Amino acid sequence: MNHQTRPLDGITVVSLEHAIAAPFCTRQLADLGARVIKVERPGVGDFARDYDQRVDGMASHFVWVNRSKESLTLDLKQPAALAVLKELLATADVLVQNLAPGAAARMGLGFDELSAVYPKLIVCDISGYGEDGPYRDKKAYDLLIQSEAGFLSVTGTPDEPSKAGNSIADIAAGMYAYSSILAALLQRGKTGQGSHIDVSMLESLTEWMCFPMYYAYDGAAPPPRSAASHATIYPYGPFAASDGTVMLGLQNEREWLVFCEVVLAQPALAQDPRFDSNARRNEHRDALKAIILAAFASMSTSDVTRKLDEAQIANARMNSMAELWAHPQLKARDRWRQVGSPVGDIPALLPPGRVNSFEYRMDPVPALGQHTHAILRELGQGDDGIAELQRAGAI
Repeated sequence: MNHQTRPLDGITVVSLEHAIAAPFCTRQLADLGARVIKVERPGVGDFARDYDQRVDGMASHFVWVNRSKESLTLDLKQPAALAVLKELLATADVLVQNLAPGAAARMGLGFDELSAVYPKLIVCDISGYGEDGPYRDKKAYDLLIQSEAGFLSVTGTPDEPSKAGNSIADIAAGMYAYSSILAALLQRGKTGQGSHIDVSMLESLTEWMCFPMYYAYDGAAPPPRSAASHATIYPYGPFAASDGTVMLGLQNEREWLVFCEVVLAQPALAQDPRFDSNARRNEHRDALKAIILAAFASMSTSDVTRKLDEAQIANARMNSMAELWAHPQLKARDRWRQVGSPVGDIPALLPPGRVNSFEYRMDPVPALGQHTHAILRELGQGDDGIAELQRAGAI
């Protein structure tokens, strides 16, 4: 079996991208072997390059979603640079963009114009709210979409909503853009025609919100904000032991019986009418929490975890970032690699999904404009032409 042949070998993706949603999409295409040419502004680049300096001077967000790409700098406000981009699109399979609303169309990079010239091109537009509708022109950032999609209304404590600790709306949009592009490539294989993909952050995160939406169906009360506990299943969440916190979760009545018997050593509790179904346990969660905490007060986290494992009750450690870096399961499954970067090698996690037929591409994080001259030469530009573009500030 040839492990060096990847699913997207030979596919070229051009991306007008910044921040997270589009770069996360295209990095995953690169993981599968696609050539991803990242178009950035000369001298400035993707603004995510400057979010922080936590990875040996590079930005944490940027390092995460930009490995295995080529960086091409073009000032697309200049006709000469725009001409270079359109020449590049003649050789591309996919164009991805998450510029400000309407910006790509104003440059003549809308699907209708492009498909007339490049009928096989797949164009994926990622935006906050989609290409039409009353919210079309609104700016959208991750936290704003978390709010607009109702995520904040069900996340946090009863007293205060909380955002997710990562860019969940961007990630959702990036994932749907990625899977939609894969589907469009399959479709093109059948029809010979490209596709237009219109991915909105709002619709992506709303899909992920469908459980709480259906829970609140037809005017019913929504799931309450319950901090790190499950909003509707109990006991399911963090519980303090004598030296720390254990996360545990029960899913059914069989587990409730064995939890009372083995973990709490209170088998009669299983028949208490306040707790003899999940709905009643959820209704009386304060009383049940007090009983569980009293039982755990004399036990260490190791004691509690041992009993939970004995009872085959799901449990987990509440890991810090340092503990996640050192997670024994990730180490045992050999999930870490080293990738290059402008500041040297850095660790990078293999993509989820261990596949036996190919190896994921794990190439360097690019410096700003690192591949500009090489790409221009591929397009037939000589040294004089490149120097002229550089003098004009087009690259």
